Amino acid sequence: MLTPREQGDIGELSAMCWLASLGAHVAVPVGSSPHWDLMAELDGRPTRIQVKTSRCFRKGRWDVTLCTRGGNQSWNGLVKRLDASRYDYLFVLAGDGRRWFIPSERVGGGSGLRLGGPKYAEFEVQQGDPIPPARVEGAPLQSASRTTRGDVRVAKGMRL
Repeated sequence: MLTPREQGDIGELSAMCWLASLGAHVAVPVGSSPHWDLMAELDGRPTRIQVKTSRCFRKGRWDVTLCTRGGNQSWNGLVKRLDASRYDYLFVLAGDGRRWFIPSERVGGGSGLRLGGPKYAEFEVQQGDPIPPARVEGAPLQSASRTTRGDVRVAKGMRL
C-alpha cells in the first residue's frame, strides 16, 4: 500500500511530466508549501499548481479529497480547506491515470470533488500512467492510454 506521501509524489511527478510535455518550465518549492505544490510558467506567467491524487473510485466517479486533516500524530482536529486565492490550478491524478487541470475559480467549495462525470469534463487532459493496479482499490483497469503519442489535450482556454 502506498503511503499518502508516496501517492502525492506520484501525482506531482505526473503533473510535472504533463506540464513539461506542453513546453512549460516547472519549478518545485524548496521545502513544503502549504498552498501550492508546483510552479509552472504558462502563457509567460508563473502559475501556482495544487496537486491532488485519488485512489477512491465509487459509483463510476473518482472522489478527491480537497481538505487536509493533519498529517501527523498530533493532529488537533482542525481541517484545512483549499483557498482558491492561494493557487491558480488544481491538477488531479486518478488511480487509472486520468488527469484534470482545473482553474481554481472553477473548483467547487467543500471538502472534496467527484471527477469522471460531466461537471469537470472540459478540464480533463491527456491521460497519464495509472497508479500500479495492485495499489488501486475498486477502479476499473485500463491497459492503454486513451490518447496517442503527440496528442496533447489542453484545458479549455489555455494557450501553449
